[in-house]
Amino acid sequence: MPLETESLILRPRKAEDAKECYQLSACTPKFEDLWFRQTMMADPETMAYNHTWGGTIPFPEEHWKAWYEHWIVNHKNKRYYRYLKAEGFIGEIAYHYDDERLIYIADVLVYAPYRKKGYGGKGLALLCDAAKENGIAVLYDDIAADNPAVTLFLKNGFAEEYRTDEIIMLKKVLNGQHRSAQNTIPGEG
Repeated sequence: MPLETESLILRPRKAEDAKECYQLSACTPKFEDLWFRQTMMADPETMAYNHTWGGTIPFPEEHWKAWYEHWIVNHKNKRYYRYLKAEGFIGEIAYHYDDERLIYIADVLVYAPYRKKGYGGKGLALLCDAAKENGIAVLYDDIAADNPAVTLFLKNGFAEEYRTDEIIMLKKVLNGQHRSAQNTIPGEG
């Protein structure tokens, strides 16, 4: 029998309570924390989704400065990058403007030891919220056709735009005022 007070209802603990993830937040990584990105990019299990494009991605320290300048310091409202943080760093979320296709492409990556705990969906929600706050009308992601993450995106409001033998293009309208398939770059449209 639950105990009820003015602002709190207590109930017996349920099995699904153990599956809930820690409080999740998005944080801008410090330069010295790029070791975590390096670790994820080098991990075959984490990068298995990327097998179509070569799997793991080298991220040596000598590339950190240029990468950090591009993604964090001089993003020019075309790039957004954050670590997902719970009990420590557990993944990354990002989007970037693709100048050729004139769309914003999403990225959600959860480090393999932290998968199957609900972080992917919560990270994707944080990314969509940030994009909307930054004036992005629509997010896309081109996911390898055999990548099981397609389900994650579909469960979180993305819809299939089209598919080829290699990719599935997913799309989510972030506000109800979207009129075209293209986004404008904040400050330029």
